[in-house]
Amino acid sequence: MPETRPTIGIGELARRAGCKPETVRYYERIGLVRDASRTDGGQRRYGEEAVRRLTFIRHARDFGFSVAAVRELLAMSDQPNLSCEEVDAIAKHHLEEVESRLQRLSALRDELRRMVSQCAGGKVESCRIIEVLSDHHLCISEQIHGGAHDLG
Repeated sequence: MPETRPTIGIGELARRAGCKPETVRYYERIGLVRDASRTDGGQRRYGEEAVRRLTFIRHARDFGFSVAAVRELLAMSDQPNLSCEEVDAIAKHHLEEVESRLQRLSALRDELRRMVSQCAGGKVESCRIIEVLSDHHLCISEQIHGGAHDLG
């Protein structure tokens, strides 16, 4: 189906895709959204294909796919006759990462609960939370050490 003449501006595109115009510009800059046509006055103009593409990008990012994975998925979606084997592989890999992150978060939650429950509410000098944060060996799970920053 041929693309109709671009008729919407960046604000309308952003609104319809559930993001901000700055997000549209960012995705254009990194090549995920195709460069817009411009009016004589220099305003960006988009068509329905841009709405679909940006909606796909936003939804994939909401699912936590990396920009690199989204780029690959978009390239594959531009070739509808390809096997979806590679798409499946990307999604399975992402699922494994999510499950691993959930396990680390669960261990982190359990450790935080334990620290909080052991805090007697006295003075900082005898605070169990400060004590545990100061010594990794006081934690039950080594799984969370050095990895909390990787959870985001």
